Formats: sequence, structure tokens, C-alpha cells
Amino acid sequence: MANEIVIAQTTIDDEDRANALARGAVENRLAACAHVDPPLTAVYRWNGAVESAREWRISYRTTTDRLPELASWVAREHTYDVPEWITLPVAGGSAAYLSWVAEETNTP
Repeated sequence: MANEIVIAQTTIDDEDRANALARGAVENRLAACAHVDPPLTAVYRWNGAVESAREWRISYRTTTDRLPELASWVAREHTYDVPEWITLPVAGGSAAYLSWVAEETNTP
């Protein structure tokens, strides 16, 4: 079904960049809103070594129609070689909120 609501997430190791990724997506109507979570510690394997970093998670509320453009935009704006990019389906929620997400991501 068109315009299903999804949550898309990425992380980045700079708070200012996290805020810019959140704001830019909303300003461009790629997401209705974006949450920037407080810093967390990421532990991961990279180039054969176990690494850790302080990161901020950005969670976008958007629609399946806008998701491809949001994914492309984040990939262009992100500073990581391989940024995290996952999507989570929204199985339910307030009809008013879900309608608001759909309305806010419609291009004018």
C-alpha cells in the first residue's frame, strides 16, 4: 500500500552533523520529523578490528513513498563510508499522527 509509515534510522559520530541530518530531512519534506537520541556507545567490527565510538541516532518518520529519496539524501549528506541505514515498519498508531506524517512528507 502506498504511503505506509516507516521509521528509518542512521547514526553518526558528531552531534552537530546529527542535528543537521535531522533538520535537513524535515526541511526538505523527506521526513515529517526526526529524533536525535542522546549519545550512545557503538561497538562494531570495522576493517578486521573491534572498534567503539560515541554516536547519535537519528530516527526519521516518513512514508514508503518518500523513503527512497530520504535514503539517497542521507547517503549523500552522511560522512561515513558505510552509514547505518535501517527501516522499521510502523504496524499501527494514532490515525491523526499517521495522517500528519503522510501530510508533512507530501511535496507541495
